[in-house]
Amino acid sequence: MRTRRGSCYPIEDDVWMENRVMKRRDISGKHLLPYRKRQRFSPEAAVEKFDLFDSLPDDLVISILSKLSSSAGCPSDFMNVLMTCKRLNSLALHSLVLSKGSSKMFAIKAKNWSESAHRFLKHCADAGNAEACYTLGMIRFYCLQNRGSGASLMAKAAINSHAPALYSLAVIQFNGSGGSKNDKDLRAGVALCARAAFLGHIDALRELGHCLQDGYGVRQNIAEGRRFLVQANARELAAVLASTGASNISKGSWLTWSPHLIPHANYRDLSGPSCPLLSDFGCNVPAPEAYPASRFLAEWFAALEGVPGPGLRLCSHLGCGRPETRKHEFRRCSVCGAVNYCSRACQALDWKLRHKAECVPVERWHDEEAQGNDGDGGVEGGDAIMGES
Repeated sequence: MRTRRGSCYPIEDDVWMENRVMKRRDISGKHLLPYRKRQRFSPEAAVEKFDLFDSLPDDLVISILSKLSSSAGCPSDFMNVLMTCKRLNSLALHSLVLSKGSSKMFAIKAKNWSESAHRFLKHCADAGNAEACYTLGMIRFYCLQNRGSGASLMAKAAINSHAPALYSLAVIQFNGSGGSKNDKDLRAGVALCARAAFLGHIDALRELGHCLQDGYGVRQNIAEGRRFLVQANARELAAVLASTGASNISKGSWLTWSPHLIPHANYRDLSGPSCPLLSDFGCNVPAPEAYPASRFLAEWFAALEGVPGPGLRLCSHLGCGRPETRKHEFRRCSVCGAVNYCSRACQALDWKLRHKAECVPVERWHDEEAQGNDGDGGVEGGDAIMGES
């Protein structure tokens, strides 16, 4: 049976449909007038038919995604692209895009760590991204306790002149991390520090300056060491002036002379103006932003209540996050014995940040040292004065 619209009959010729003429009666109802039926198009069909994104070449899309990954301010900036569509997902995982990723793109929070996050970092590291190699190397070495794989990833980043990776390897050499006390290699640590300092790493400059002043792993040269320390302070001040956050801070609040250190009660807030490292030079600059890998370590071990293992301690500098890999690996303050540091740079930063106002001589520290400390946990005589340099 034929319906009124004739929908039961198959349409064989689209051209006939476009050109078919319908008839309807006029106002009087006596005559039939011809007219063409207006065709209807759905909006979905029109979008699919004229999608300009599909006409873009892959090379252009990869170039745009590479720019996005290099300027990403957080992991979600890049992850949102992966969830947009299949084409963007496949092109965003291109090795060229992953190799351009910024350090903030890998700023994964410890509470969000998962196997998929591990695979993503591994994929980026395989693509040749030095930041991913360094971040994954730090996580494997200190958090997952996979020392060999973590050190090799950091070495891969160091080969590509990644300054934080060079400095982290220097700290490992200074402390003999992952091994015994006899695995320390001071000369190798100084060489790695010198390379990182040449690339402009501020902590490496400060560490190298203290090594030269104390004759630690290198021939003592007090004048040259002092020059490196002044250069580290100057670079730090230049970094603060160039940062975007400095524009939100009144210059009169930190470019002032303060002859006495004012203890900061809110020193645990690393993002506030609470790091008077340059107070000896007349400046009170905001605290430097912690590196994403260091922030991950701090969050990881904070979830473990600050105890990385039985008898192990964390570096007392809040912006570091490095744990001990064996007992008494880090050096303690020779005055109070209440704090310990993985490096001289961390000790200098924490001394200006808070410890200068808290350090009080305690006889108990000397008693513990005489009761069987192997000497690996103490601070050499020059380190007690180092914080005031």
